[in-house]
Amino acid sequence: MTRCLVTDRRRLCPDAESFAAARACLVEQARRAAAAGIDLIQVRERDLDSAALAALVAEVVAVTRGSPTRVVVNDRIDVALAAGAAGVHLRGDSVPVAVARKLLPAPRLVGRSVHRAAETSAAAGADYLIAGTVFSSPSKSGPVELIGIDGLRAIVRATTVPVLAIGGITPDRIAAVLEAGAAGIAAIGLFIDSLKTAS
Repeated sequence: MTRCLVTDRRRLCPDAESFAAARACLVEQARRAAAAGIDLIQVRERDLDSAALAALVAEVVAVTRGSPTRVVVNDRIDVALAAGAAGVHLRGDSVPVAVARKLLPAPRLVGRSVHRAAETSAAAGADYLIAGTVFSSPSKSGPVELIGIDGLRAIVRATTVPVLAIGGITPDRIAAVLEAGAAGIAAIGLFIDSLKTAS
């Protein structure tokens, strides 16, 4: 099963008194994730400017170096290249996978978010897809259309690349998403507590 940690420094470090403190907290989470054998870390700090994001990603890449964990950057191909990340994860409304692939040739990773089976054709050429939101999640504010297990299963059937389920993933729901054909999971909250004791 592939496991993808999606970062959210505000949820991870709600008491951090500065960006420097929150960044250090997130980098430590990444170090623990690599030690625990997490496959992917998606740095998803969308409010940061280019310089701050690139510096953060470079730190995450540094603390995971030498491990099998690969680091991808949410939607910022330029930052992924500048910081030496393993690739990029594209939003559903981002540039086409083919455009990203020209800038990030293999073995760099290109992933994409999808929300329904019909979107998988536009994701042709991606290395993996993240499908959601499967279950209700505290990471999503406001009304969110849930795809549920049936929607996840339809996405899996519509593509030949690995699909990771995201949204409300808890330990007791992992079996259901795997039974629906998902190759693994992507999550924020699931890893916040589980990695606190990882060494």
